[in-house]
Amino acid sequence: MNSKDLLAQYGPREAMEYDVAVVGGGPGGLATAIRIKQLAAEQGKDVSVVALEKGSEPGAHILSGAIMDPRALNELFPDWKARGAPLNQPVTEDAYVFLGEKTSWRVPNLMLPPFAHNEGNYIISLGALTKWLAEQAEALGVEIFPGFAAAEVLYHDDGSVKGVATGNMGIGKDGEPTDHFQLGMELHARYTIFAEGARGHLGKELIARYKLDEGRDPQSFGIGIKELWEIDPARHQPGFVMHTAGWPMDSKTYGGAFLYHLDGNRIAVGFVTGLGYSNPWLSPFEEFQRWKTHPTIRRFFENDKGEVTARRLSYGARAINASGMSALPRFVFPGGALVGCDAGFLNVSRIKGSHAAIKTGMLAAEAAYAAVTAGRGHDELTAYTEAFESSWLHTELKKDRNFKNWFRYGLTVGTVMNGFEQLVLRGRMPWTLRRHKADHAYLKPASECERIAYPKPDGKLTFDRLSSVFISNTNHEENQPAHLTLKNASVPTSLNLAKYGGPEARYCPAGVYEFVEDEANGGERLQINAQNCVHCKTCDIKDPSQNIVWVTPEGGGGPNYSGM
Repeated sequence: MNSKDLLAQYGPREAMEYDVAVVGGGPGGLATAIRIKQLAAEQGKDVSVVALEKGSEPGAHILSGAIMDPRALNELFPDWKARGAPLNQPVTEDAYVFLGEKTSWRVPNLMLPPFAHNEGNYIISLGALTKWLAEQAEALGVEIFPGFAAAEVLYHDDGSVKGVATGNMGIGKDGEPTDHFQLGMELHARYTIFAEGARGHLGKELIARYKLDEGRDPQSFGIGIKELWEIDPARHQPGFVMHTAGWPMDSKTYGGAFLYHLDGNRIAVGFVTGLGYSNPWLSPFEEFQRWKTHPTIRRFFENDKGEVTARRLSYGARAINASGMSALPRFVFPGGALVGCDAGFLNVSRIKGSHAAIKTGMLAAEAAYAAVTAGRGHDELTAYTEAFESSWLHTELKKDRNFKNWFRYGLTVGTVMNGFEQLVLRGRMPWTLRRHKADHAYLKPASECERIAYPKPDGKLTFDRLSSVFISNTNHEENQPAHLTLKNASVPTSLNLAKYGGPEARYCPAGVYEFVEDEANGGERLQINAQNCVHCKTCDIKDPSQNIVWVTPEGGGGPNYSGM
Protein backbone atom coordinates (compact mmCIF):
# COMPACT_ATOMS: atom_id res chain seq x y z
CA MET A 1 0.00 0.00 0.00
CA ASN A 2 1.57 3.31 -1.03
CA SER A 3 1.65 6.53 1.00
CA LYS A 4 -1.30 8.09 -0.84
CA ASP A 5 -3.46 5.03 -0.20
CA LEU A 6 -2.50 5.06 3.49
CA LEU A 7 -3.45 8.71 3.75
CA ALA A 8 -6.75 8.08 2.03
CA GLN A 9 -7.60 5.24 4.42
CA TYR A 10 -6.12 6.49 7.71
CA GLY A 11 -5.65 10.23 7.18
CA PRO A 12 -5.49 13.06 7.56
CA ARG A 13 -2.17 13.23 9.39
CA GLU A 14 -1.88 15.21 12.59
CA ALA A 15 -0.21 18.56 11.90
CA MET A 16 1.84 20.75 14.22
CA GLU A 17 2.72 24.38 13.51
CA TYR A 18 6.09 26.00 14.24
CA ASP A 19 7.95 29.10 13.24
CA VAL A 20 11.03 27.09 12.28
CA ALA A 21 11.43 23.34 11.78
CA VAL A 22 14.90 21.79 11.65
CA VAL A 23 15.48 18.43 9.95
CA GLY A 24 18.45 16.74 11.57
CA GLY A 25 19.73 16.78 15.13
CA GLY A 26 23.45 16.99 14.38
CA PRO A 27 25.78 19.96 15.03
CA GLY A 28 24.39 22.05 12.14
CA GLY A 29 20.74 21.49 12.96
CA LEU A 30 21.18 22.01 16.69
CA ALA A 31 23.26 25.16 16.15
CA THR A 32 20.41 26.50 14.01
CA ALA A 33 17.84 25.81 16.72
CA ILE A 34 20.05 27.12 19.52
CA ARG A 35 20.89 30.39 17.77
CA ILE A 36 17.23 31.17 17.05
CA LYS A 37 16.33 30.62 20.68
CA GLN A 38 19.30 32.68 21.86
CA LEU A 39 18.16 35.62 19.73
CA ALA A 40 14.59 35.22 20.92
CA ALA A 41 15.70 35.24 24.56
CA GLU A 42 17.89 38.30 24.02
CA GLN A 43 15.04 40.27 22.46
CA GLY A 44 12.17 38.91 24.53
CA LYS A 45 10.45 37.27 21.55
CA ASP A 46 8.60 33.97 21.34
CA VAL A 47 9.79 31.93 18.35
CA SER A 48 8.86 28.24 18.26
CA VAL A 49 11.50 25.78 17.04
CA VAL A 50 11.38 22.00 16.59
CA ALA A 51 14.19 19.63 15.59
CA LEU A 52 13.65 16.14 14.18
CA GLU A 53 16.34 13.49 14.69
CA LYS A 54 16.05 10.11 12.96
CA GLY A 55 18.41 8.42 15.42
CA SER A 56 17.20 6.96 18.70
CA GLU A 57 18.77 9.95 20.46
CA PRO A 58 20.86 12.97 19.40
CA GLY A 59 24.33 11.70 18.53
CA ALA A 60 23.29 8.09 17.83
CA HIS A 61 23.99 8.42 14.10
CA ILE A 62 26.85 10.92 14.35
CA LEU A 63 30.22 9.73 13.08
CA SER A 64 33.34 11.77 12.47
CA GLY A 65 37.12 11.52 13.03
CA ALA A 66 37.10 14.05 14.67
CA ILE A 67 39.37 17.03 15.12
CA MET A 68 37.33 20.11 15.86
CA ASP A 69 38.19 23.72 15.22
CA PRO A 70 36.30 25.47 18.06
CA ARG A 71 35.97 28.81 16.22
CA ALA A 72 32.24 28.49 15.49
CA LEU A 73 31.53 26.97 18.91
CA ASN A 74 33.28 29.98 20.48
CA GLU A 75 30.74 32.18 18.70
CA LEU A 76 27.74 30.04 19.65
CA PHE A 77 28.73 29.54 23.30
CA PRO A 78 31.68 31.73 24.35
CA ASP A 79 31.49 29.99 27.75
CA TRP A 80 31.43 26.44 26.40
CA LYS A 81 34.20 25.32 28.76
CA ALA A 82 32.25 26.45 31.81
CA ARG A 83 29.16 24.74 30.40
CA GLY A 84 31.01 21.43 30.25
CA ALA A 85 31.30 20.93 26.49
CA PRO A 86 33.16 17.64 25.88
CA LEU A 87 36.27 19.14 24.26
CA ASN A 88 38.77 17.53 26.59
CA GLN A 89 41.82 16.64 24.53
CA PRO A 90 43.70 19.44 22.73
CA VAL A 91 45.93 18.49 19.82
CA THR A 92 49.55 18.38 20.99
CA GLU A 93 51.40 17.22 17.86
CA ASP A 94 50.75 16.85 14.12
CA ALA A 95 52.33 14.17 11.93
CA TYR A 96 51.79 13.83 8.18
CA VAL A 97 53.24 10.59 6.85
CA PHE A 98 53.60 9.11 3.36
CA LEU A 99 53.48 5.33 3.37
CA GLY A 100 55.08 2.80 1.06
CA GLU A 101 54.23 -0.88 1.47
CA LYS A 102 56.87 -1.27 4.19
CA THR A 103 58.31 2.24 4.41
CA SER A 104 57.21 5.60 5.74
CA TRP A 105 58.35 9.22 5.47
CA ARG A 106 57.18 11.95 7.80
CA VAL A 107 56.88 15.44 6.36
CA PRO A 108 58.81 18.02 8.42
CA ASN A 109 56.26 20.22 10.16
CA LEU A 110 57.87 23.35 8.71
CA MET A 111 56.84 22.09 5.26
CA LEU A 112 53.20 21.57 6.18
CA PRO A 113 50.70 24.03 4.62
CA PRO A 114 48.46 26.03 6.97
CA PHE A 115 45.45 23.70 6.62
CA ALA A 116 47.53 20.81 7.99
CA HIS A 117 48.24 22.49 11.34
CA ASN A 118 45.94 21.73 14.26
CA GLU A 119 47.20 24.00 17.03
CA GLY A 120 44.22 25.14 19.10
CA ASN A 121 42.00 22.32 17.89
CA TYR A 122 40.58 19.39 19.87
CA ILE A 123 40.27 15.64 19.33
CA ILE A 124 36.67 14.89 20.20
CA SER A 125 33.77 12.49 19.98
CA LEU A 126 31.37 14.38 17.75
CA GLY A 127 28.56 12.18 19.04
CA ALA A 128 29.28 13.33 22.59
CA LEU A 129 29.37 16.97 21.47
CA THR A 130 26.03 16.49 19.71
CA LYS A 131 24.44 15.14 22.89
CA TRP A 132 25.76 18.17 24.77
CA LEU A 133 24.40 20.54 22.12
CA ALA A 134 21.00 18.83 22.40
CA GLU A 135 21.02 19.49 26.16
CA GLN A 136 21.78 23.16 25.54
CA ALA A 137 19.02 23.36 22.92
CA GLU A 138 16.39 21.83 25.19
CA ALA A 139 17.39 24.16 28.03
CA LEU A 140 16.61 27.06 25.69
CA GLY A 141 13.19 25.65 24.81
CA VAL A 142 13.85 23.79 21.57
CA GLU A 143 11.54 20.79 21.09
CA ILE A 144 13.61 17.79 19.97
CA PHE A 145 11.87 14.69 18.62
CA PRO A 146 14.39 11.79 18.53
CA GLY A 147 13.39 8.64 16.69
CA PHE A 148 11.35 10.58 14.14
CA ALA A 149 12.69 10.50 10.60
CA ALA A 150 11.60 13.21 8.18
CA ALA A 151 10.48 11.15 5.21
CA GLU A 152 8.75 13.67 2.94
CA VAL A 153 8.99 17.34 2.05
CA LEU A 154 5.63 19.12 1.99
CA TYR A 155 5.00 21.93 -0.51
CA HIS A 156 2.51 24.73 -0.89
CA ASP A 157 0.66 25.16 -4.18
CA ASP A 158 3.06 27.97 -5.11
CA GLY A 159 6.01 25.56 -4.85
CA SER A 160 7.42 26.83 -1.57
CA VAL A 161 8.30 24.42 1.22
CA LYS A 162 5.49 24.01 3.74
CA GLY A 163 7.31 21.66 6.09
CA VAL A 164 7.98 17.93 6.39
CA ALA A 165 6.14 14.74 7.25
CA THR A 166 7.62 12.01 9.41
CA GLY A 167 7.60 8.42 8.23
CA ASN A 168 4.76 6.03 8.97
CA MET A 169 5.40 3.48 11.71
CA GLY A 170 4.29 -0.13 11.75
CA ILE A 171 4.35 -0.97 8.03
CA GLY A 172 5.14 -4.62 7.36
CA LYS A 173 7.59 -6.00 4.80
CA ASP A 174 4.66 -6.55 2.46
CA GLY A 175 3.89 -2.83 2.55
CA GLU A 176 0.66 -3.35 4.49
CA PRO A 177 -0.14 -1.78 7.89
CA THR A 178 0.41 -4.05 10.88
CA ASP A 179 -1.40 -3.97 14.22
CA HIS A 180 1.17 -1.38 15.34
CA PHE A 181 0.58 0.99 12.43
CA GLN A 182 0.81 4.70 13.15
CA LEU A 183 0.47 7.38 10.51
CA GLY A 184 3.29 9.91 10.33
CA MET A 185 2.73 13.48 11.42
CA GLU A 186 3.21 16.76 9.59
CA LEU A 187 5.31 19.63 10.85
CA HIS A 188 4.47 22.94 9.20
CA ALA A 189 6.79 25.90 9.54
CA ARG A 190 7.40 29.32 8.12
CA TYR A 191 10.91 28.10 7.35
CA THR A 192 12.29 24.56 7.27
CA ILE A 193 16.06 24.15 7.69
CA PHE A 194 17.57 20.92 6.38
CA ALA A 195 20.64 19.64 8.23
CA GLU A 196 20.71 15.93 7.38
CA GLY A 197 24.45 15.56 6.81
CA ALA A 198 26.21 14.42 3.64
CA ARG A 199 23.88 13.22 0.86
CA GLY A 200 20.75 13.96 2.83
CA HIS A 201 17.87 12.26 1.04
CA LEU A 202 15.55 15.27 1.34
CA GLY A 203 18.39 17.65 0.54
CA LYS A 204 19.03 15.64 -2.61
CA GLU A 205 15.37 16.05 -3.58
CA LEU A 206 15.41 19.79 -2.91
CA ILE A 207 18.60 20.33 -4.91
CA ALA A 208 17.01 18.58 -7.89
CA ARG A 209 13.58 20.24 -7.54
CA TYR A 210 14.90 23.80 -7.33
CA LYS A 211 17.94 23.16 -9.58
CA LEU A 212 20.18 24.44 -6.83
CA ASP A 213 23.25 22.85 -8.43
CA GLU A 214 22.78 24.48 -11.82
CA GLY A 215 26.16 25.79 -13.01
CA ARG A 216 28.00 24.07 -10.16
CA ASP A 217 30.43 21.16 -10.29
CA PRO A 218 28.97 17.73 -9.42
CA GLN A 219 29.17 16.95 -5.71
CA SER A 220 32.02 14.64 -4.71
CA PHE A 221 32.15 12.37 -1.67
CA GLY A 222 34.38 10.00 0.24
CA ILE A 223 33.50 7.03 2.40
CA GLY A 224 34.98 7.36 5.88
CA ILE A 225 35.33 4.17 7.93
CA LYS A 226 36.28 4.47 11.58
CA GLU A 227 37.14 2.30 14.56
CA LEU A 228 37.61 3.28 18.19
CA TRP A 229 40.24 1.33 20.15
CA GLU A 230 41.59 1.11 23.68
CA ILE A 231 45.36 0.67 23.59
CA ASP A 232 48.25 -0.05 25.96
CA PRO A 233 49.04 3.11 27.99
CA ALA A 234 52.67 2.67 26.95
CA ARG A 235 51.63 3.24 23.33
CA HIS A 236 49.30 6.14 24.08
CA GLN A 237 50.33 9.75 23.32
CA PRO A 238 47.40 12.02 24.32
CA GLY A 239 46.80 14.69 21.69
CA PHE A 240 49.00 13.11 19.00
CA VAL A 241 47.49 13.33 15.52
CA MET A 242 48.71 11.36 12.50
CA HIS A 243 47.45 11.57 8.92
CA THR A 244 48.78 9.27 6.20
CA ALA A 245 48.66 9.11 2.42
CA GLY A 246 49.92 6.53 -0.04
CA TRP A 247 49.84 2.79 0.68
CA PRO A 248 47.63 0.78 0.45
CA MET A 249 46.07 3.00 -2.25
CA ASP A 250 47.72 3.33 -5.63
CA SER A 251 49.01 6.77 -6.59
CA LYS A 252 45.99 7.54 -8.80
CA THR A 253 43.30 6.76 -6.21
CA TYR A 254 42.33 9.51 -3.79
CA GLY A 255 42.31 8.55 -0.14
CA GLY A 256 44.06 8.74 3.18
CA ALA A 257 43.91 7.70 6.80
CA PHE A 258 44.00 9.13 10.31
CA LEU A 259 45.05 8.05 13.78
CA TYR A 260 44.03 10.32 16.68
CA HIS A 261 44.98 9.84 20.33
CA LEU A 262 42.05 10.83 22.56
CA ASP A 263 42.06 10.78 26.33
CA GLY A 264 41.57 7.59 28.35
CA ASN A 265 44.07 5.44 26.38
CA ARG A 266 41.78 5.54 23.35
CA ILE A 267 42.64 6.08 19.73
CA ALA A 268 40.36 6.76 16.79
CA VAL A 269 41.57 5.26 13.53
CA GLY A 270 39.94 5.62 10.17
CA PHE A 271 40.31 5.52 6.42
CA VAL A 272 38.74 7.78 3.80
CA THR A 273 38.40 6.60 0.21
CA GLY A 274 37.32 9.08 -2.41
CA LEU A 275 34.22 7.69 -4.14
CA GLY A 276 35.47 8.85 -7.52
CA TYR A 277 37.70 5.75 -7.72
CA SER A 278 37.69 3.84 -11.01
CA ASN A 279 38.55 0.20 -10.16
CA PRO A 280 35.32 -1.67 -9.26
CA TRP A 281 37.36 -4.37 -7.49
CA LEU A 282 38.45 -1.88 -4.83
CA SER A 283 36.94 -2.33 -1.36
CA PRO A 284 37.22 0.68 0.96
CA PHE A 285 36.60 -1.56 3.97
CA GLU A 286 39.43 -3.96 3.07
CA GLU A 287 41.76 -1.06 2.25
CA PHE A 288 41.20 0.21 5.80
CA GLN A 289 41.87 -3.21 7.34
CA ARG A 290 45.02 -3.60 5.25
CA TRP A 291 46.26 -0.12 6.26
CA LYS A 292 46.28 -1.12 9.93
CA THR A 293 48.89 -3.81 9.17
CA HIS A 294 51.55 -1.29 8.06
CA PRO A 295 54.50 -1.35 10.51
CA THR A 296 54.12 2.38 11.24
CA ILE A 297 50.47 1.88 12.20
CA ARG A 298 50.29 -1.55 13.80
CA ARG A 299 52.88 -0.67 16.47
CA PHE A 300 50.21 1.34 18.26
CA PHE A 301 48.13 -1.83 18.69
CA GLU A 302 50.94 -4.17 19.81
CA ASN A 303 53.21 -4.74 22.77
CA ASP A 304 57.00 -5.08 22.57
CA LYS A 305 56.63 -8.74 21.59
CA GLY A 306 54.55 -7.89 18.53
CA GLU A 307 51.32 -9.18 20.08
CA VAL A 308 48.07 -7.28 19.52
CA THR A 309 47.03 -6.12 22.99
CA ALA A 310 44.63 -3.32 21.98
CA ARG A 311 40.87 -3.81 22.14
CA ARG A 312 38.43 -2.59 19.48
CA LEU A 313 35.49 -0.74 21.04
CA SER A 314 33.32 0.50 18.19
CA TYR A 315 32.97 0.69 14.41
CA GLY A 316 31.09 2.88 11.95
CA ALA A 317 31.05 4.37 8.47
CA ARG A 318 29.70 7.52 6.86
CA ALA A 319 29.92 9.29 3.52
CA ILE A 320 31.53 12.72 3.78
CA ASN A 321 31.52 15.70 1.45
CA ALA A 322 34.75 16.23 -0.45
CA SER A 323 33.62 18.69 -3.10
CA GLY A 324 34.92 22.13 -2.30
CA MET A 325 33.56 25.54 -3.09
CA SER A 326 32.97 24.89 -6.80
CA ALA A 327 30.36 22.24 -6.05
CA LEU A 328 28.53 24.19 -3.37
CA PRO A 329 24.89 24.52 -4.54
CA ARG A 330 22.64 27.47 -3.90
CA PHE A 331 21.45 26.72 -0.41
CA VAL A 332 18.28 28.78 -0.08
CA PHE A 333 14.92 28.21 -1.73
CA PRO A 334 11.33 29.33 -1.03
CA GLY A 335 10.54 28.30 2.53
CA GLY A 336 13.84 26.80 3.55
CA ALA A 337 17.59 26.35 3.46
CA LEU A 338 20.38 23.79 3.59
CA VAL A 339 23.09 23.94 6.26
CA GLY A 340 26.25 21.98 6.99
CA CYS A 341 27.05 18.88 5.00
CA ASP A 342 23.54 18.76 3.51
CA ALA A 343 24.87 21.50 1.24
CA GLY A 344 28.52 20.43 1.24
CA PHE A 345 30.27 22.98 3.46
CA LEU A 346 32.96 20.59 4.73
CA ASN A 347 36.53 21.76 4.18
CA VAL A 348 38.17 18.66 2.71
CA SER A 349 41.71 20.05 2.94
CA ARG A 350 41.36 20.45 6.72
CA ILE A 351 39.27 17.26 7.05
CA LYS A 352 36.84 19.28 9.13
CA GLY A 353 33.13 19.95 8.80
CA SER A 354 31.65 20.41 12.28
CA HIS A 355 32.83 24.02 12.58
CA ALA A 356 31.29 24.74 9.15
CA ALA A 357 28.04 23.03 10.13
CA ILE A 358 27.76 25.10 13.31
CA LYS A 359 28.64 28.33 11.54
CA THR A 360 26.18 27.85 8.65
CA GLY A 361 23.51 26.80 11.14
CA MET A 362 24.04 30.06 13.00
CA LEU A 363 23.93 32.13 9.79
CA ALA A 364 20.73 30.42 8.65
CA ALA A 365 19.25 30.90 12.12
CA GLU A 366 19.94 34.62 12.13
CA ALA A 367 18.31 35.02 8.72
CA ALA A 368 15.29 32.92 9.73
CA TYR A 369 14.86 34.74 13.03
CA ALA A 370 14.91 38.15 11.34
CA ALA A 371 12.37 36.96 8.77
CA VAL A 372 9.99 35.40 11.32
CA THR A 373 10.04 38.41 13.64
CA ALA A 374 9.37 40.65 10.63
CA GLY A 375 6.23 38.65 9.89
CA ARG A 376 7.59 36.88 6.81
CA GLY A 377 7.33 33.24 5.83
CA HIS A 378 8.00 30.76 3.01
CA ASP A 379 10.19 33.13 0.98
CA GLU A 380 13.93 32.86 0.31
CA LEU A 381 16.34 33.62 3.14
CA THR A 382 18.67 35.68 0.97
CA ALA A 383 20.24 37.20 4.08
CA TYR A 384 21.73 33.77 4.82
CA THR A 385 23.52 33.69 1.45
CA GLU A 386 24.78 37.24 1.91
CA ALA A 387 26.02 36.53 5.43
CA PHE A 388 27.91 33.44 4.28
CA GLU A 389 29.60 35.34 1.47
CA SER A 390 30.98 37.87 3.94
CA SER A 391 31.95 35.29 6.59
CA TRP A 392 35.28 33.80 7.62
CA LEU A 393 33.98 30.41 6.47
CA HIS A 394 33.62 31.66 2.89
CA THR A 395 37.20 32.95 3.01
CA GLU A 396 38.43 29.61 4.35
CA LEU A 397 36.64 27.50 1.74
CA LYS A 398 37.65 29.76 -1.13
CA LYS A 399 41.32 29.58 -0.16
CA ASP A 400 41.27 25.76 -0.14
CA ARG A 401 38.91 25.31 -3.11
CA ASN A 402 41.37 23.45 -5.36
CA PHE A 403 42.63 20.94 -2.79
CA LYS A 404 40.98 17.74 -3.94
CA ASN A 405 40.95 18.53 -7.65
CA TRP A 406 44.76 18.64 -7.76
CA PHE A 407 44.79 14.94 -6.88
CA ARG A 408 43.21 13.99 -10.21
CA TYR A 409 46.81 14.19 -11.46
CA GLY A 410 48.01 11.67 -8.88
CA LEU A 411 49.39 11.76 -5.35
CA THR A 412 52.76 13.35 -6.19
CA VAL A 413 51.42 16.17 -8.36
CA GLY A 414 48.51 16.78 -5.97
CA THR A 415 50.84 17.05 -2.98
CA VAL A 416 53.33 19.36 -4.71
CA MET A 417 50.67 21.66 -6.19
CA ASN A 418 48.73 21.96 -2.93
CA GLY A 419 51.97 22.81 -1.15
CA PHE A 420 52.78 25.44 -3.78
CA GLU A 421 49.28 26.93 -3.75
CA GLN A 422 49.09 27.17 0.04
CA LEU A 423 52.68 27.84 1.12
CA VAL A 424 53.80 30.08 -1.76
CA LEU A 425 50.57 31.66 -3.04
CA ARG A 426 48.75 31.57 0.33
CA GLY A 427 45.62 30.19 -1.33
CA ARG A 428 45.48 32.91 -3.97
CA MET A 429 45.70 30.70 -7.07
CA PRO A 430 44.48 32.84 -10.02
CA TRP A 431 42.31 30.05 -11.39
CA THR A 432 39.92 27.41 -10.09
CA LEU A 433 40.14 23.73 -11.05
CA ARG A 434 36.76 22.32 -12.08
CA ARG A 435 35.23 18.86 -11.99
CA HIS A 436 32.74 17.59 -14.55
CA LYS A 437 31.62 14.07 -13.53
CA ALA A 438 29.81 12.65 -10.52
CA ASP A 439 31.55 9.92 -8.49
CA HIS A 440 29.59 7.03 -9.96
CA ALA A 441 30.60 7.99 -13.52
CA TYR A 442 34.29 7.26 -12.90
CA LEU A 443 33.85 3.51 -12.49
CA LYS A 444 35.47 1.44 -15.27
CA PRO A 445 34.34 -1.99 -16.51
CA ALA A 446 35.72 -4.79 -14.37
CA SER A 447 37.40 -6.40 -17.39
CA GLU A 448 39.62 -3.32 -17.76
CA CYS A 449 40.83 -3.32 -14.15
CA GLU A 450 43.15 -5.42 -12.05
CA ARG A 451 41.58 -7.52 -9.31
CA ILE A 452 42.77 -6.70 -5.81
CA ALA A 453 43.66 -9.62 -3.54
CA TYR A 454 42.85 -8.72 0.06
CA PRO A 455 44.19 -10.81 2.97
CA LYS A 456 41.80 -12.62 5.27
CA PRO A 457 41.12 -10.89 8.60
CA ASP A 458 42.94 -12.20 11.66
CA GLY A 459 40.20 -11.24 14.15
CA LYS A 460 42.71 -9.36 16.30
CA LEU A 461 43.83 -6.34 14.28
CA THR A 462 41.79 -6.85 11.12
CA PHE A 463 38.14 -7.91 10.93
CA ASP A 464 35.28 -8.81 8.62
CA ARG A 465 32.24 -6.65 7.92
CA LEU A 466 29.67 -8.52 9.97
CA SER A 467 31.67 -8.56 13.20
CA SER A 468 32.26 -4.86 12.63
CA VAL A 469 28.58 -4.05 12.10
CA PHE A 470 27.80 -5.94 15.30
CA ILE A 471 29.78 -3.46 17.43
CA SER A 472 28.13 -0.50 15.68
CA ASN A 473 24.94 -1.49 17.58
CA THR A 474 22.96 -1.32 14.36
CA ASN A 475 19.35 -2.40 14.54
CA HIS A 476 16.28 -2.05 12.35
CA GLU A 477 12.77 -3.32 12.95
CA GLU A 478 12.79 -6.61 11.01
CA ASN A 479 9.22 -6.45 9.78
CA GLN A 480 9.44 -3.24 7.76
CA PRO A 481 9.94 -2.50 4.07
CA ALA A 482 13.59 -2.29 3.02
CA HIS A 483 14.81 1.29 3.07
CA LEU A 484 17.25 0.46 0.27
CA THR A 485 15.20 0.38 -2.89
CA LEU A 486 15.89 -0.37 -6.54
CA LYS A 487 14.44 1.60 -9.44
CA ASN A 488 14.86 -1.49 -11.62
CA ALA A 489 15.31 -4.90 -9.99
CA SER A 490 17.10 -6.38 -13.02
CA VAL A 491 19.94 -3.83 -13.15
CA PRO A 492 22.14 -5.32 -10.38
CA THR A 493 22.72 -8.49 -12.39
CA SER A 494 22.23 -7.31 -15.97
CA LEU A 495 24.55 -4.29 -15.63
CA ASN A 496 26.35 -4.00 -12.30
CA LEU A 497 27.40 -7.66 -12.07
CA ALA A 498 27.87 -8.25 -15.78
CA LYS A 499 29.87 -5.10 -16.53
CA TYR A 500 31.33 -3.94 -13.21
CA GLY A 501 31.71 -7.21 -11.30
CA GLY A 502 29.05 -6.33 -8.71
CA PRO A 503 30.80 -3.40 -6.99
CA GLU A 504 28.02 -2.93 -4.41
CA ALA A 505 29.27 -6.07 -2.66
CA ARG A 506 32.60 -4.26 -2.09
CA TYR A 507 31.86 -0.55 -1.66
CA CYS A 508 29.30 -1.14 1.10
CA PRO A 509 31.12 -1.22 4.48
CA ALA A 510 28.33 -3.12 6.21
CA GLY A 511 27.68 -6.24 4.11
CA VAL A 512 24.27 -4.99 2.97
CA TYR A 513 24.70 -6.13 -0.62
CA GLU A 514 25.75 -9.61 -1.65
CA PHE A 515 25.33 -11.67 -4.78
CA VAL A 516 23.99 -15.14 -4.03
CA GLU A 517 23.07 -18.15 -6.12
CA ASP A 518 19.69 -17.81 -7.83
CA GLU A 519 18.37 -21.37 -7.77
CA ALA A 520 15.11 -20.48 -9.52
CA ASN A 521 16.63 -18.78 -12.55
CA GLY A 522 20.24 -19.89 -12.51
CA GLY A 523 23.17 -17.53 -12.15
CA GLU A 524 23.23 -15.01 -9.32
CA ARG A 525 20.90 -12.43 -7.80
CA LEU A 526 21.44 -9.46 -5.52
CA GLN A 527 20.42 -9.98 -1.90
CA ILE A 528 19.89 -6.81 0.17
CA ASN A 529 20.50 -7.24 3.90
CA ALA A 530 18.97 -3.90 4.87
CA GLN A 531 19.12 -4.69 8.58
CA ASN A 532 22.93 -4.27 8.40
CA CYS A 533 22.78 -0.72 7.03
CA VAL A 534 24.75 1.90 9.00
CA HIS A 535 23.21 4.75 6.94
CA CYS A 536 26.51 5.72 5.31
CA LYS A 537 24.82 6.56 1.94
CA THR A 538 27.71 5.12 -0.11
CA CYS A 539 25.37 3.00 -2.24
CA ASP A 540 23.22 6.02 -3.09
CA ILE A 541 26.36 7.81 -4.30
CA LYS A 542 28.51 5.12 -5.97
CA ASP A 543 26.00 2.82 -7.68
CA PRO A 544 27.15 3.06 -11.33
CA SER A 545 23.61 3.18 -12.75
CA GLN A 546 22.17 5.28 -9.89
CA ASN A 547 19.61 2.51 -9.50
CA ILE A 548 19.84 2.29 -5.69
CA VAL A 549 17.80 4.83 -3.74
CA TRP A 550 18.25 5.29 0.01
CA VAL A 551 15.06 6.26 1.83
CA THR A 552 14.40 6.62 5.55
CA PRO A 553 13.67 3.50 7.59
CA GLU A 554 11.44 3.68 10.63
CA GLY A 555 12.61 6.36 13.05
CA GLY A 556 15.19 5.19 15.55
CA GLY A 557 16.54 2.48 13.26
CA GLY A 558 20.20 2.28 12.29
CA PRO A 559 23.41 2.46 14.29
CA ASN A 560 23.73 3.54 17.88
CA TYR A 561 27.31 4.71 18.02
CA SER A 562 29.10 4.78 21.35
CA GLY A 563 31.95 7.22 21.83
CA MET A 564 32.23 7.90 18.12
